[in-house]
Parts: sequence; C-alpha cells; structure tokens
Amino acid sequence: MRSASSRRLAAVALTAAASVVALAGPAFAHVTVNPGSAQQGGYTAVDFRVPNENDAAGTVKLEINLPLDHPLASVRTMPLPGWTAAVEKSKLDKPIKVHGSDVNEAVSKITWTADAGTKIAPGQFQEFKVSLGPLPTDTDSLVFKALQTYDNGDVVRWIDESKDGQPEPAKPAPVLKLTKAAAGGDGHGDSHGVSASPAAGAHGDSSDHAEASDGDKKSSDSTARVLGVVGIVVGVIGTGVGIAGLRRKSGGSAS
Repeated sequence: MRSASSRRLAAVALTAAASVVALAGPAFAHVTVNPGSAQQGGYTAVDFRVPNENDAAGTVKLEINLPLDHPLASVRTMPLPGWTAAVEKSKLDKPIKVHGSDVNEAVSKITWTADAGTKIAPGQFQEFKVSLGPLPTDTDSLVFKALQTYDNGDVVRWIDESKDGQPEPAKPAPVLKLTKAAAGGDGHGDSHGVSASPAAGAHGDSSDHAEASDGDKKSSDSTARVLGVVGIVVGVIGTGVGIAGLRRKSGGSAS
C-alpha cells in the first residue's frame, strides 16, 4: 500500500495543479481592446473582445464609453450580424482641430444590442470592430469604460483603471496604449501596421496584415507562464507517483 507521506505528496501536488488552473481562467476573461497599442496621431481599427463569464446566462448588450477628455473625431462601427450598433455623440467643451476644421462634437458611447435569438453564450466570446482616429498626441493611453449586460439582468462594469505599482483591479477597463509616431510616418497608420479598413471608412488603410499587438503578446506570455507552472506541477505529481512505486518495490524485496 502507498505510504501516508506518498499520499500527502500526491494530494498537495493535485491541489496545486487545481489552483493554477482555477487562477488561470479569470486572467483571460476581461473585456479588452485589441490590438493593445496604436500610433499617436494616426487612424486604427480595433476589436473590443468580450468573453462570456456567466455559466447560466448570455451576453446581450455591450456599452463602450469613449473618453471625451481626448475626443476622437472619426468613430465608425463595422456591421456585425445579429447585433445593432447605436452611436451617441456629445458636444465638446472645447472644439478640436481635425485636418484644419473645427470639430464641436464627438462620439461618447457605442452600444451594441443583440437581435432576437442572438447572444454571446457561455463559453463563447465576440469581437466588436471599430475604426478610430485621429488618435491624440498628448497622451500615452486611452481608457474605454465598458458595461456588459446579460440576459438575466446582470451588468458587469469594466470601468476600473489600473495604477502603476498596484495589482490589476478585478474589473479593469479596456486600455489602448498609444506610441510615438515613427520618424517620417504619414500619421495614417500605427506602429504595428494596424489602421482602419475601407469597410470601416477610414482613409482606405488596411489592417489585414497587422502584427500581433502588445496586448496579445502579453496574453500569450501569460498563457505560456501558466502552462509552464502546470507542467511543473504535473512533473511533481509524476515524481510523487514514482517515489511511491519505488517504496512499494523496496518494501516487497525486504519482506
């Protein structure tokens, strides 16, 4: 029979593996903006990626609030079958100059509502594409506070802003990082080759060959780290089982 110490070792290893897997899930379940970065002063196309976190309900509405402290003059949604997009505009306290003209209002909110029979079901996610621009040059990030509504009435508010040196909040708002324009650039694309597609209506640029975003890279790195830890835990389990087997053999030869 397996010794008590061997059983304890296996139990500890299994508990550790379960904890790693349990912690890995929520880390990838935030509402995010992808790619995670774009070039200041340019135009870009982004996806708001929305996972369904509720095992008993489906997501039927998404609200994205755009920052009016750094307004965006051009905001256009890409049609998504099964969803209706409504765009709200707000008057600006101070007009902004875009291509030599004054812009007095900007989009402050986009709301996608699921048509009858449509929802993001448990275990699924959806991407909502938007073209944006011109991106501001006086900030290094844009925060898009999001509200996710389920068909059971629950509303998840992805509105918390991360702060340097502090743990990530439980419900972080999607953030688009802005990088400095490359020397000699024309300002119509970002440093990752991502810009608004013709269907999105922004300057005829294409996002088909976009490189992986910083946000995607971070997600991939996180996945690799989690899988690495799981591999270590599985190795510990295997070692424990092997030790138990050797002890059984040793005990048998002594008797």
